[in-house]
Amino acid sequence: MQVHVALAEIFKLQVDAIVNPANSLGIMGGGTGGAIRRHGGDVIQHEAMSRSPIAVGAAIVTGPGALPCAHIIHAPTMEEPGMRIGAENVRRAARAALIASDRLQFKVIAFPGMGTDLGDVPMDEAARAIVEEIRAHKRPFPETIYLVDTSQDMVEMFEDALRNAQQNL
Repeated sequence: MQVHVALAEIFKLQVDAIVNPANSLGIMGGGTGGAIRRHGGDVIQHEAMSRSPIAVGAAIVTGPGALPCAHIIHAPTMEEPGMRIGAENVRRAARAALIASDRLQFKVIAFPGMGTDLGDVPMDEAARAIVEEIRAHKRPFPETIYLVDTSQDMVEMFEDALRNAQQNL
């Protein structure tokens, strides 16, 4: 599996799937989910909400609306919008997104920082949780993962987490 880190807006990526760090209700109001809905259309939120509640540790896949990706993996980090969470919720959401990607044979997916905005998880902890789940994921799909964010600080945390994981720190 290849992992790349980039400063980018996730909703602009042409990949098999992007990951939305959702809430269990499927409401896409703020943060990454809000940006995905604003650029992809309300149809994405309507589809996610029609399949809610989605447990933390589970994931659903919807269409992309007007976005260039093929699918959206909604992996809740919190039950209700705006909840403060811990890094374990980020870990469970990342694992659920990876499992959904394997089940649907998505070759290329993109993760944003998860839980760091409304959930108030420190960026380094969120990055470490996501990278550890990627390293633990031993299934054939995805083949390539992009870790992206619009925050340079989050991108640096992804890079640090990858470097430390490779050095087994």
